[in-house]
Amino acid sequence: MTIKTTHVGSLPRKQEVVDFIFARENEAPYEPQAFDTCMTTAVAETVARQVAAGVDIVSDGETSKISYATYVKDRYTGFSGDSPRNAPADLKQFPSFLKRLADDGGTPQYARPMCTGEVTSKGQGELQKDIASLKDAMATHGVERGFMNAASPGVISLFLQNDYYKTRDAYLAALADAMKAEYETIVAAGLDVQLDCPDLALSRHMLFNDLTDAEFLKIAGGHVEALNHALQDVPQDRVRIHICWGNYEGPHVCDIGMEKVFDTLMGAKARYVLFETSNPRHAHEWTVFRDRRADIPDDKVLVPGVVDTTTNFVEHPEVVVQRIERFVDIVGQERVIAGSDCGFGTFAGFGAVDPQIAYAKLEALAQGARLAGERA
Repeated sequence: MTIKTTHVGSLPRKQEVVDFIFARENEAPYEPQAFDTCMTTAVAETVARQVAAGVDIVSDGETSKISYATYVKDRYTGFSGDSPRNAPADLKQFPSFLKRLADDGGTPQYARPMCTGEVTSKGQGELQKDIASLKDAMATHGVERGFMNAASPGVISLFLQNDYYKTRDAYLAALADAMKAEYETIVAAGLDVQLDCPDLALSRHMLFNDLTDAEFLKIAGGHVEALNHALQDVPQDRVRIHICWGNYEGPHVCDIGMEKVFDTLMGAKARYVLFETSNPRHAHEWTVFRDRRADIPDDKVLVPGVVDTTTNFVEHPEVVVQRIERFVDIVGQERVIAGSDCGFGTFAGFGAVDPQIAYAKLEALAQGARLAGERA
């Protein structure tokens, strides 16, 4: 039996892509047709490299997006100005390391406008281009299954903060209503939709570090309610959700534990659950799934990260096998897909992992998954 492989979504972008994205970001002159051609070509190359690495369920690498969350400012009205920057609490505890990151260019620079007006769609032109590029590339390379990332209402509210709606809940509701059509369009095109939800973990030590864990979990529950509302007309078996604590190399000593966010995560209307389990701060948390086996709904498929995305170590395939087997022992081989901890190109032009090494990691992931399937 085979174990399928995938990853979280974003992949390294070549320099031509980055240059076009930042020309648009900075309102510098550029040729729109050349932009579109560049993105289509880059997506085709990205899908080809995923196939060559052995990835079964592919994405467009989020090629055309400035980042996984703030891209919405270009597709929806209501955003202007700038949001305050909130460094994660763990980095504040180690100011010398935070300074080193800043001095070395280790933190990405991109616009994070505030919500200053009603959030409504500007139309789905950019989304349709992304969908067409991915589907064309899948057809060219004989890929049957693909997914496209989309920002969750909660992660938008984390990075593009509210200065218009009367309450955070009202802002979340407006975002859910606005994003609903995007999720439905992705699925209607024959792709799975992946909702990126670091707001369910990262935001604990980035935006809500003055609250208790119980108070934060109440907020996170509200984020899941807003997301589920937006997904009400999307079949659950076409939905993936990804939770993370921030895709950066850092101490992560303030991360809320998986044991605390487990119930919130399982409450999302998503069949596929993607989460970190390779980095040193969360590698032990496979035991949460073991100990809470009875609380994992029977229709959930676990997609543990079996390769890390913040270091340039290439995992040995045998390590990947061991990581996969832990979850196979919990829910069975048919309910495990091998994935990555997070994305390799979370922000355009920024990534801790060298592009060639990123694909070497995906090759190791695929090799390990193949071995695990053969030994089951």
